[in-house]
Parts: sequence; structure tokens; C-alpha cells
Amino acid sequence: MIDLIFDVLPQIHGGGNHGGLGAVKGLEDFLTFLESLSTKTPGEIFAAFMPGISAMDNIHPLLVHFPIVLLTLFFITDTLGGLFAKPGWRHFATPLLYIGTLSAMFTVAAGFQAAYSAAHNDATHAIMLRHQAFGISVTVIALLLSLRRIFASDNFIYTRTYGHFALSALMVILLTLGADLGGLMVYQYGVAVRPVIQLEITDPQIPQHVHSHDSAAHIHTYDVNIAPDVQETKGDGKK
Repeated sequence: MIDLIFDVLPQIHGGGNHGGLGAVKGLEDFLTFLESLSTKTPGEIFAAFMPGISAMDNIHPLLVHFPIVLLTLFFITDTLGGLFAKPGWRHFATPLLYIGTLSAMFTVAAGFQAAYSAAHNDATHAIMLRHQAFGISVTVIALLLSLRRIFASDNFIYTRTYGHFALSALMVILLTLGADLGGLMVYQYGVAVRPVIQLEITDPQIPQHVHSHDSAAHIHTYDVNIAPDVQETKGDGKK
């Protein structure tokens, strides 16, 4: 579905041919795709439109973005609003804190489920435990800040609550450290990432994928005897 959209849109808007379909042919394939949905189950239909989410073993990677954005934005707007006497900013920050706290709770819960479902070794298990500790700490601090906010007096927004700002800063620091460990597990160790399937190649010719962006065309050569992370991009004499 995604490939079809990216192949058709440049043709409709007058773009060049990206090795693909004309507008009429693209529309025909799109209508065929819609017709094929009638034979699919709800799960297959969802996978056709949202292949990335459907490929996930758990939703933790999807949820984790919400507390990162919401709690960081809360800290910035609330702290600057307090230091520069901008009560409107602090009023804006309040719902960010509440929603960010709820999203952090759901994210931590999904993280526990992910920890039990994702295959990992001893090295990544140690990283995972620290990642969990940071996530729980962030959630606890966010909950404390939310409760303080709920039961605060009316002049809370109009005063410089330095303790509140300091605790918010600590929350963001722990949030950053936890996110860094999460990225380490995924991008360094490949936790919860499905490896590329190594198929036996009966044809002696190694399959190649040629494409061109705004630079000279180049070739990705895939050799099943080489690990995916050390594959070379060959073309124009460059790796």
C-alpha cells in the first residue's frame, strides 16, 4: 500500500517516473487494492494500511514517544513561564504534565510486557533493567509533580516554585538517560528487531538493488555471507 502511494503521487503531481506506474495504471492498481480488501480479515486490512505497527511484537516503541515529547515540553514551558513571569505558559504546561504522566504509566506497563516478550541476552538484560529503572523513576516523579499541581493553591502558577522546577529538571534528565539506553538496546544490540531473513541463493549472481536519489546512481550489494551491519554500498568507487 505504501509503495503504491509513493509510486502514484509523483505521477499525479507531474513528477518524473520513479521506475514506476503512470497515473492511470496507478489508479487502476489502487482500485484493485481497495477491491482486494473485501477478501481480507480485519487484521490483514490493518496490516495493509499500517505495516509498521502490525509488525511490532509490542506497542512500547510506539507509546514511548508520547511521554518524551509531552514531559519535555512541560518542563520547558513551565520552567520558562515561572522564571519569566508568564502564567499563561504555566497554565499551558499543566495539561501537558497530566497527559504526559498518563502516557508514561502506559509506556512503563507496555515496557514490562516488552521485556518478557523480547528475546535478549545477559548483556542486554542488564541494560534493560537500568532502562526500566529510569522509566519507573520518571513516572513516579511525573506523578508527584501532577499531584502537587492538583492540590496546589491558586497562587502556585504565579510564584517561582524552584523546587518544582528542579524536580522537573531531574525528571527530564532521567527521561533522557532512559531513552538513550532504549536506543542502545535497539540500535546497538537489535533487541526486538527481527533480523533480515538469510535466504539460500541458488543463482550465482548476487541480488542487487540499484537506485538513485539526487546523487549519482549507486548499488547496494547484499551478500548472505556478510552480516547486515557490514554490508557495503558500492558505486562510483565509494563504500
